Amino acid sequence: MVKLSAELIELAAQYTNPVRDRELDLRGYKIPVLENLGATLDQFDTIDFSDNEIRKLDGFPLLRRLKTLLMNNNRICRIGENLEQSLPNLKELILTSNNIQELGDLDPLASVKTLSLLSLLRNPVTNKKHYRLYVINKLPQIRVLDFQKVKLKERQEAEKMFKGKRGAQLAKDIAKRTKTFTPGAGLQADKKKTGPNTADLEAIKNAIANATSLAEVERLKGLLQSGQIPGREGRQGVQSMVEEEDEEEDEIERALHTESEPMYEATGGDEMEGVGEEQENGEDRDDEEMEDMHVNGS
Repeated sequence: MVKLSAELIELAAQYTNPVRDRELDLRGYKIPVLENLGATLDQFDTIDFSDNEIRKLDGFPLLRRLKTLLMNNNRICRIGENLEQSLPNLKELILTSNNIQELGDLDPLASVKTLSLLSLLRNPVTNKKHYRLYVINKLPQIRVLDFQKVKLKERQEAEKMFKGKRGAQLAKDIAKRTKTFTPGAGLQADKKKTGPNTADLEAIKNAIANATSLAEVERLKGLLQSGQIPGREGRQGVQSMVEEEDEEEDEIERALHTESEPMYEATGGDEMEGVGEEQENGEDRDDEEMEDMHVNGS
């Protein structure tokens, strides 16, 4: 991805397009965020942001001259509020092939009273029920929607559908907005504040007191800024070494026990018992012979 910088704007192609508007070509740079557009010095009628990675349509400075925005083939899912203040003369907005999901996500465009051409083709929102009539009702000045001219019959249908209390309720019911997640939002309140315990504070004090050089102080500073406690690694290391030694002893015992069983089976349990019985019988015969010799001698 490429940051939209003043240097990029200065180096981008600039030309007079077929309808004789001055156009700035920022197509295909994989730009993620709209920013630094003040560097255009409001010298363009059209800006082409096609084929980028833009997610939100906002970040415009005051650009009085800008009439056409080409935003097709991006990842836009949100439209910023108060666009009419930044783009007071915007007439054409091409949002083909983006990711706008809900009808309510289009509501910020209602304040852009100058908008006369809008394309939302190949956005999920176009599959919503009453999509076209909803847009015509929200943007009554729109003349071309999705490259189709808005007919008088459609205007009448939209007015009838969303007229009165029932129409207002219908518009409210279908105007759901996409829920967006802001990183960190909702987590800070739930997260309990924690700090170093007494042992950690003592370790920090000892580490500072034992520092012998500026480099050591800088190293301690880096550890603390990253949330690490000096000395904690040593305590954890000793504990882990003891645990590893205990695990090794257990493994050795299990290995010896496992090896003894196959050896017993391999030699044959019955044979071992037979050898034992033969030894016992031999000892009995030796005892009997000794007794006979003693009797004969006497």
